[in-house]
Amino acid sequence: MSALKGSFKIIVGILLVIIALWVAIVNLFGWNWGQATLDLIKGGIILAIIFVGLIFLILGFTDFKE
Repeated sequence: MSALKGSFKIIVGILLVIIALWVAIVNLFGWNWGQATLDLIKGGIILAIIFVGLIFLILGFTDFKE
């Protein structure tokens, strides 16, 4: 029974990934999901770099205090 639950989860996961990729690639009703997705990823990369830099700054300042 456990293997059946695991395979069901895998099938649902694969279907969700395929549907998400299809929506991002195909231009439905004039919606430009692909470009919006790329813009979100670009913004996320910039924010991730900023937050990693802030973490390193905080770690560096705490090392100076010790």
